[in-house]
Amino acid sequence: MGKTFQQMTPSHQSFIKKQKLFFAATATADSRINLSPKGIDTLRVIDENRVLWLNLTGSANETAAHLLEDKRMTLMFCSFEGSPLILRLYGQAKTIHPWEAEWASLISEFPPLPGARQIIDLQIDLVHSSCGMGVPLFDYAGERDQLLNWAEKKGTQGVREYQLEKNSLSLDGKPTGIAAG
Repeated sequence: MGKTFQQMTPSHQSFIKKQKLFFAATATADSRINLSPKGIDTLRVIDENRVLWLNLTGSANETAAHLLEDKRMTLMFCSFEGSPLILRLYGQAKTIHPWEAEWASLISEFPPLPGARQIIDLQIDLVHSSCGMGVPLFDYAGERDQLLNWAEKKGTQGVREYQLEKNSLSLDGKPTGIAAG
Protein backbone atom coordinates (compact mmCIF):
# COMPACT_ATOMS: atom_id res chain seq x y z
CA MET A 1 0.00 0.00 0.00
CA GLY A 2 2.82 2.44 0.79
CA LYS A 3 4.84 4.18 -1.91
CA THR A 4 8.07 6.14 -1.79
CA PHE A 5 9.05 9.12 -3.93
CA GLN A 6 12.20 11.20 -4.23
CA GLN A 7 10.12 14.38 -4.33
CA MET A 8 6.58 15.57 -3.85
CA THR A 9 4.31 15.10 -6.84
CA PRO A 10 1.85 17.84 -7.84
CA SER A 11 -0.86 15.69 -6.21
CA HIS A 12 1.11 15.57 -2.94
CA GLN A 13 1.60 19.34 -3.02
CA SER A 14 -2.10 19.91 -3.61
CA PHE A 15 -3.00 17.57 -0.73
CA ILE A 16 -0.60 19.38 1.64
CA LYS A 17 -1.95 22.82 0.75
CA LYS A 18 -5.47 21.70 1.72
CA GLN A 19 -4.49 20.38 5.15
CA LYS A 20 -5.41 22.30 8.30
CA LEU A 21 -3.18 20.18 10.54
CA PHE A 22 0.23 18.55 10.26
CA PHE A 23 2.65 16.94 12.68
CA ALA A 24 6.37 17.72 13.06
CA ALA A 25 8.82 15.20 14.54
CA THR A 26 12.47 15.63 15.56
CA ALA A 27 14.94 14.07 17.98
CA THR A 28 18.61 13.86 18.81
CA ALA A 29 20.50 10.71 19.69
CA ASP A 30 20.01 11.36 23.41
CA SER A 31 16.80 13.39 23.62
CA ARG A 32 13.15 12.65 23.91
CA ILE A 33 11.40 12.36 20.56
CA ASN A 34 9.32 15.45 19.93
CA LEU A 35 6.10 15.11 17.96
CA SER A 36 3.97 18.24 17.72
CA PRO A 37 0.67 19.02 16.00
CA LYS A 38 0.77 22.25 14.00
CA GLY A 39 -1.98 24.37 12.53
CA ILE A 40 -2.82 27.95 11.63
CA ASP A 41 -1.56 29.21 8.25
CA THR A 42 2.11 28.30 8.87
CA LEU A 43 3.24 25.90 6.12
CA ARG A 44 4.38 26.68 2.59
CA VAL A 45 5.35 24.32 -0.21
CA ILE A 46 8.24 26.03 -2.00
CA ASP A 47 8.99 23.34 -4.56
CA GLU A 48 8.91 19.55 -4.90
CA ASN A 49 11.74 19.11 -2.37
CA ARG A 50 11.30 22.02 0.01
CA VAL A 51 8.76 23.27 2.53
CA LEU A 52 8.89 26.13 5.01
CA TRP A 53 7.09 26.15 8.33
CA LEU A 54 6.63 29.28 10.43
CA ASN A 55 7.15 28.18 14.02
CA LEU A 56 5.09 30.27 16.42
CA THR A 57 6.01 30.88 20.04
CA GLY A 58 4.69 28.16 22.31
CA SER A 59 5.38 26.50 25.63
CA ALA A 60 8.45 24.62 24.40
CA ASN A 61 10.99 24.86 21.59
CA GLU A 62 12.10 21.26 21.09
CA THR A 63 12.36 21.42 17.30
CA ALA A 64 14.94 24.20 17.33
CA ALA A 65 17.03 22.47 19.99
CA HIS A 66 16.99 19.16 18.13
CA LEU A 67 17.89 20.71 14.78
CA LEU A 68 21.03 22.27 16.27
CA GLU A 69 22.33 18.72 16.87
CA ASP A 70 20.54 16.56 14.33
CA LYS A 71 19.02 17.99 11.14
CA ARG A 72 16.58 15.08 10.62
CA MET A 73 12.91 16.00 10.54
CA THR A 74 9.67 14.32 9.52
CA LEU A 75 6.43 16.12 8.72
CA MET A 76 3.25 14.04 8.56
CA PHE A 77 -0.10 14.92 7.02
CA CYS A 78 -3.31 12.86 7.40
CA SER A 79 -6.50 13.02 5.45
CA PHE A 80 -9.35 13.48 7.91
CA GLU A 81 -11.94 13.90 5.15
CA GLY A 82 -12.39 12.51 1.66
CA SER A 83 -10.07 9.77 0.40
CA PRO A 84 -7.75 8.27 3.01
CA LEU A 85 -4.06 9.19 2.83
CA ILE A 86 -1.08 9.59 5.13
CA LEU A 87 1.84 11.54 3.66
CA ARG A 88 5.24 11.85 5.31
CA LEU A 89 8.05 14.19 4.26
CA TYR A 90 11.53 13.16 5.44
CA GLY A 91 14.57 15.38 5.19
CA GLN A 92 17.12 17.68 6.66
CA ALA A 93 15.97 20.93 8.24
CA LYS A 94 17.45 24.10 9.60
CA THR A 95 16.10 26.78 11.89
CA ILE A 96 16.11 30.40 10.76
CA HIS A 97 15.69 33.08 13.43
CA PRO A 98 14.39 36.64 12.89
CA TRP A 99 17.87 38.16 13.23
CA GLU A 100 19.38 35.94 10.52
CA ALA A 101 19.79 37.25 6.96
CA GLU A 102 17.51 34.61 5.39
CA TRP A 103 14.56 35.63 7.56
CA ALA A 104 13.78 38.79 5.59
CA SER A 105 13.41 36.96 2.29
CA LEU A 106 11.40 34.03 3.72
CA ILE A 107 8.98 35.69 6.15
CA SER A 108 7.09 37.25 3.24
CA GLU A 109 5.83 33.72 2.39
CA PHE A 110 3.54 33.91 5.43
CA PRO A 111 0.82 36.23 6.68
CA PRO A 112 1.94 38.48 9.52
CA LEU A 113 1.32 36.40 12.64
CA PRO A 114 2.07 37.55 16.19
CA GLY A 115 4.59 35.39 18.02
CA ALA A 116 6.51 34.28 14.92
CA ARG A 117 9.56 32.61 16.45
CA GLN A 118 11.49 30.77 13.74
CA ILE A 119 11.18 29.52 10.20
CA ILE A 120 11.98 25.85 9.73
CA ASP A 121 13.36 25.12 6.25
CA LEU A 122 12.98 21.42 5.35
CA GLN A 123 14.89 20.01 2.38
CA ILE A 124 13.04 16.82 1.50
CA ASP A 125 14.95 13.68 0.51
CA LEU A 126 12.11 11.14 0.75
CA VAL A 127 8.33 11.26 0.48
CA HIS A 128 6.26 8.32 1.70
CA SER A 129 2.55 7.82 1.22
CA SER A 130 0.42 5.17 2.90
CA CYS A 131 -3.24 4.30 2.86
CA GLY A 132 -4.55 6.03 5.98
CA MET A 133 -7.57 3.74 6.03
CA GLY A 134 -7.41 3.52 9.82
CA VAL A 135 -7.51 7.32 10.31
CA PRO A 136 -10.98 8.45 11.44
CA LEU A 137 -13.02 11.06 9.60
CA PHE A 138 -13.31 14.48 11.28
CA ASP A 139 -15.05 17.69 10.34
CA TYR A 140 -12.99 20.89 10.44
CA ALA A 141 -14.65 23.37 12.82
CA GLY A 142 -12.17 26.26 12.54
CA GLU A 143 -8.92 27.54 13.95
CA ARG A 144 -8.35 28.22 17.63
CA ASP A 145 -7.39 31.84 18.21
CA GLN A 146 -5.91 31.59 21.72
CA LEU A 147 -2.25 31.37 20.66
CA LEU A 148 -2.42 34.38 18.36
CA ASN A 149 -4.45 36.37 20.91
CA TRP A 150 -1.92 35.51 23.62
CA ALA A 151 1.00 36.71 21.48
CA GLU A 152 -0.83 39.86 20.42
CA LYS A 153 -1.68 40.71 24.03
CA LYS A 154 1.92 40.10 25.16
CA GLY A 155 3.31 42.32 22.40
CA THR A 156 6.66 41.97 20.69
CA GLN A 157 8.73 42.68 23.82
CA GLY A 158 6.59 40.45 26.04
CA VAL A 159 6.83 37.56 23.57
CA ARG A 160 10.61 38.01 23.37
CA GLU A 161 10.90 37.94 27.17
CA TYR A 162 8.77 34.79 27.25
CA GLN A 163 10.96 33.16 24.58
CA LEU A 164 14.12 33.93 26.55
CA GLU A 165 12.58 32.59 29.76
CA LYS A 166 10.67 29.55 28.46
CA ASN A 167 12.10 28.70 25.01
CA SER A 168 15.89 28.92 25.50
CA LEU A 169 16.31 25.29 26.57
CA SER A 170 14.58 22.09 25.51
CA LEU A 171 12.92 19.71 27.95
CA ASP A 172 16.24 17.85 28.03
CA GLY A 173 18.22 21.04 28.77
CA LYS A 174 19.55 21.47 25.22
CA PRO A 175 19.99 25.04 23.92
CA THR A 176 17.53 26.14 21.26
CA GLY A 177 19.51 29.03 19.78
CA ILE A 178 16.75 31.52 20.52
CA ALA A 179 18.84 33.48 23.01
CA ALA A 180 21.51 34.28 20.38
CA GLY A 181 19.56 37.17 18.85
